Amino acid sequence: MLSVFGSPSNIPAMKFEQKSYVGPKLRINPFPSTQVACQLQKIDPAIIWPVHDPEVTIVSPKSVEHVIDPPLLLSRRARRNRKSPTQRAAFQETNISPANLIYPLFVHEGEVDIPIRAMPGRYMLGWRHGLLEEVARARDVGVNSIKLYPKVPDSLKSPTGEEAFNDNGLVPRTVRLLKDRYPDLVIYTDVNFDEYSSSGHGGIVSENGVILNDETIHQLRKQAVSQARAGADVVCTSEMLDGRVGAVRAALDVENFQHVSIMSYSVKYTSSLYGRFRKVGMDKKTYQINPANSREALMEAREDENEGADILVVKPALPSLDIIRLLKDQTLLPIGACQVSGEYSMIKAAGLLNMIDEEKVMMESLICLRRAGADLILTYFALQAATILCGENK
Repeated sequence: MLSVFGSPSNIPAMKFEQKSYVGPKLRINPFPSTQVACQLQKIDPAIIWPVHDPEVTIVSPKSVEHVIDPPLLLSRRARRNRKSPTQRAAFQETNISPANLIYPLFVHEGEVDIPIRAMPGRYMLGWRHGLLEEVARARDVGVNSIKLYPKVPDSLKSPTGEEAFNDNGLVPRTVRLLKDRYPDLVIYTDVNFDEYSSSGHGGIVSENGVILNDETIHQLRKQAVSQARAGADVVCTSEMLDGRVGAVRAALDVENFQHVSIMSYSVKYTSSLYGRFRKVGMDKKTYQINPANSREALMEAREDENEGADILVVKPALPSLDIIRLLKDQTLLPIGACQVSGEYSMIKAAGLLNMIDEEKVMMESLICLRRAGADLILTYFALQAATILCGENK
């Protein structure tokens, strides 16, 4: 006897008992004796792995008779609510709109937009022209919230990062320019030391390589006030230093910026998914969270909330869906998810290689973040996603 895979089989022929079952039954004409004895009724030949042995031939049945059994006695059939596009849309539990998106934008002192090699389709925008044009495109599709990331010239960096609170620096000038052109634009700024530090770290580094927590926070307070003075709506305390939220809140209030919100990167994991274009000599494990830890993340978020944070952010986004949900269940504050450069680049690269449908995977990633509990999503896909959403609404 030949097996269905075309090699001799030592398994003795067996008689199979015909039993009743639910679903269509197939009555198949017997195969000719010269053909493979693939005679097990109820097996669809289409599901058998293709056979390439020239001595073996599998012939599809020439006639099929469907026998309909009585339907199952089910009290609930979930598929009834999925049978039409209108019903599926009506019962969709999670939705997303351009209002949920924050568009991160990189700016530099020059006039020419510079491509970022590690992030296909992303640019270091010239602060006068390229930035304004990109913001205009985003507003056209309903994205009215942006976050600024500066590329500070190396000549302006220092161990103590004084350029971070220069009122005529790149970020304050850019904020004033944007507010003058678009007064209702919501601008998020980054209260972060690493872009201004000659070491590339998120804090002042001591002679023995230790990140100085309190000394750095003294500088971050001045940075936040400078950004608020320029017109920032939300300052983002993105360095995982102890006590930064309370210190920044106090500094803003003293300067009569009580209306300026704080979005704290409460859960910022030391992830491999971001920072490919930022090279540093040391890792950031002493002040960012181990990706293996969840209770530590909740502790950090609770502390930031107690110190006066208005929004809590989790970074990176997709690998932290569980943390987003945990925070959502434990706080009444809005939750933000930061979809980082590595997440963006993976989807982009796979799309460019035709391994995935880029647009569908992109939109699925964003809706999953919303489903997990994110109210706001910082994503480099903001413009692309909002364009799709606007098209769907039309």
